[in-house]
Amino acid sequence: MTLLAHERYCGEIAHQVSLLRSVVTSGTDLSATVPTCPDWSLEELVRHTGGALRWVELMVRTRAREEVPEEQVPGGEGPESRGDAAALDAWLGEAGEQVVAALREAGPDAKVWGWAGIHNAGFWARRMAHEVTVHRADATLAAGLPYEVAPDIAADAIDEWLQIVEYAQTDPHDEAARELRGPGRGIHLHATDTGPEVNAEWLIALTEDGVTWRRGHEKATVALRGPLTSVLLAFYRRLPLDAPELEVLGERELLEFWLERATFG
Repeated sequence: MTLLAHERYCGEIAHQVSLLRSVVTSGTDLSATVPTCPDWSLEELVRHTGGALRWVELMVRTRAREEVPEEQVPGGEGPESRGDAAALDAWLGEAGEQVVAALREAGPDAKVWGWAGIHNAGFWARRMAHEVTVHRADATLAAGLPYEVAPDIAADAIDEWLQIVEYAQTDPHDEAARELRGPGRGIHLHATDTGPEVNAEWLIALTEDGVTWRRGHEKATVALRGPLTSVLLAFYRRLPLDAPELEVLGERELLEFWLERATFG
């Protein structure tokens, strides 16, 4: 499995932050509930995202060898005033600029603590690119705005999610991850709107030894088909399986079982 270039991730963070800022300044009510993250308002979602960017910036800039508590991140909670779109926008923009600068200066191989067993700045460039990409989806859905993602980023976000699920399998105390084990079951993801330049099909095998996956077109117990952006959002539980642009073929119950239990760990 080939990663995208480090600069591609850095550039995408900057791009996604810019698009998220446009939601903040769109006139949408910042107190509105985010349907895909119902415990958060739009403002709380943005504060979470900006805080994560500042947390990563601090760790990458200081080459942290262990996790830095989030409460130690300067300005991590956001502006003091609530409901102030201009202040929130400026704070988010600064967070994006700072983390991109830190990641570019560090390069992908700089040693930095990481929670998925990957201890370098490249892990964080990729993680933040997809963190902001998915949370922008939350924000745009809350605001009723259109949402699209570049095919290479959307496909890589699915790859990363599957790698995270693999990593969660290594935790013997993760009950949800253990429940994904089983004989002879498979999930096929199939994007219907990409050309040969993006191999946007996956086979996820649920075996007795754990979850494995690979890119490719193969038969499975259940298949999820649709435009790549829609497949991404459904796989991240941001779009219901009954969405008109999606098609589920085979044992839908297995796909629902996966979506309930696949986790960051």
